[in-house]
Amino acid sequence: MGLPNVSGDLSAEMDVDAFRRLFPLRFYERHLVESIRPDARPLGRARDTTLALGAVASADGSALAKIGLTTMLAAIKMEVMTPSTETPDEGSIGINIEPFSAIDFHMPPICSPLVRPGRPAEAEPVVSKQLSDTILRHVDCFSVISGMINLKELSLINGKAAWMVYLDIYCLDADGALFDAALLSAVAAFSHLQIPVVSLNDHGKVVLMSEENEGGKDPVNKEKRKLTLSSIPFSLTCILHKNYILADPTAEEESIMETLVTVVLDSSGQLVSLYKPGGPVLAYTSAIQDCVALTRQRVKELRKILDEALSGMEVY
Repeated sequence: MGLPNVSGDLSAEMDVDAFRRLFPLRFYERHLVESIRPDARPLGRARDTTLALGAVASADGSALAKIGLTTMLAAIKMEVMTPSTETPDEGSIGINIEPFSAIDFHMPPICSPLVRPGRPAEAEPVVSKQLSDTILRHVDCFSVISGMINLKELSLINGKAAWMVYLDIYCLDADGALFDAALLSAVAAFSHLQIPVVSLNDHGKVVLMSEENEGGKDPVNKEKRKLTLSSIPFSLTCILHKNYILADPTAEEESIMETLVTVVLDSSGQLVSLYKPGGPVLAYTSAIQDCVALTRQRVKELRKILDEALSGMEVY
């Protein structure tokens, strides 16, 4: 794509790629005045988004989410545990006391040239904490209630057995808007989740049916089933730059224009959270309202993408 309005300017005398590398902000601003981005997207449009459910055969629920080049793989495993005495009729989602994150988010070196072997990526704990705060509500260090998941649905035998859910998310390609793609993969994995069938063996222990095909008593749950999800969260990250708002930024855009705002809404359009990690641009009320409006539109798109992915396969 050529540069708009470059006559009589240094950019007219340089190769476009060279000008982009040497003066990235000026390069982008010359596109912004035309309300277009270098990848030909309008400022308020998100990148193409796809979902593939059941991407990990060994997991109880999994999903591969792609927003542009940004790619996230989410996988859920479930184990039988003894519930706490405070909540004997509830299951749990695995909690790491350090650093108070319930979600394991991984950024291996293959996802970005900025991630070095042996060193955790800077974004890793940040995205992990955002995911935990969005999917869960922290009451204290040892008690969690969920806005999306009813933990009572994870109970098997009151006071004796319940499900512990472990969610791992792997970033396979980090090209901007990491939280948006990670949250989408997590929501899709929970939507795809099939709770295994368990039974009581002769010793009164709850075991998976596949592990105890003979000698078991009646199943505790007679068939695989899905969780009932409520207030499903979806998000959109925007860049604020001068008077411009860019939805769903790439990694290059995030590195050049550093003021980010992430809006999380549930499937009914209610505000779940608003996240702005600093940046040189002040988030005025009008800008936040515009970001929320863009997110409402994005939620409809993501809800449709998730529904189409679910209808494309048999999930019980």
